[in-house]
Amino acid sequence: MKIAIFGQYYQSATDEIIEKVLQVLIDNNVDIIIEEQFFNSITTSLKNKCNTYANHDELEDNIEALISIGGDGTILRAVTYVRNKKIPIVGINTGRLGFLATVQIKNIEPLLLKILSKEYTISKRSLLSLTCTPRNPDLVDLNFALNEVTVSRKDTTSMITIDTYLNGEYLTSYWADGLIISTPTGSTGYSLSCGGPVLTPEVKSLVITPIAPHNLNARPLVIPDDTEIELKVSGREEQYLVSLDSRITSVTNETLLKIKKTPFEINMIEFSEEGFLKTIRKKLLWGEDRRN
Repeated sequence: MKIAIFGQYYQSATDEIIEKVLQVLIDNNVDIIIEEQFFNSITTSLKNKCNTYANHDELEDNIEALISIGGDGTILRAVTYVRNKKIPIVGINTGRLGFLATVQIKNIEPLLLKILSKEYTISKRSLLSLTCTPRNPDLVDLNFALNEVTVSRKDTTSMITIDTYLNGEYLTSYWADGLIISTPTGSTGYSLSCGGPVLTPEVKSLVITPIAPHNLNARPLVIPDDTEIELKVSGREEQYLVSLDSRITSVTNETLLKIKKTPFEINMIEFSEEGFLKTIRKKLLWGEDRRN
């Protein structure tokens, strides 16, 4: 069995976690490959028993799972390595909130053993792809997002205007600081903080959430996930920002953005101990009212 490990940031506080993960896998005769930059930052001598990978092409399709060590942002970065290879991802949470990275430090060993014995379920997560006209070189290779695609103002306090079309039909023009197009996975992220609804991962929908809209009757809108969304942004400045999860680039006014669901999905590993409903109940403190 072969397992990949990814970590975006390395802190001394995670020494013990990495040591424990590697020890459990080595004791169970697992072939381990670690992302190259993360490998170079690890101090444990156990890494000498592991191999490395540097990019998407070096991840083999027969990998049983990819373990992400960090927070939700680390998983979003790991997705850019996995892409369409269908390798299941599981996150060990060394961050703060952790809607995606749900494995807690105290549960590392028993849950790793469940991965090795395949005692888990797969939660399929949809992604969004983005194309723009005229072509933007930053949005060619990594043109997809697991959480959301966002447009927002740049270098100004003035609002931008976002003309929005659904399957070619005009919806509205948002006057706002920006607009979020969110997947069900991303509904607990930026969209939620801007007043959007929480969607369960299996829902076949997307959410359009305005950021600080000036037209006060503008509200988050849930649409089918097979909808093609077109956006055209204008404003006082020559450029605005487009972000795909945590990756940001600048785009010129009047550029046409087309957003739609990708043909591939990401497989997230779920355990009965750390399911979605348990996670949101715990992270959002649902049921903490004493009347419950």
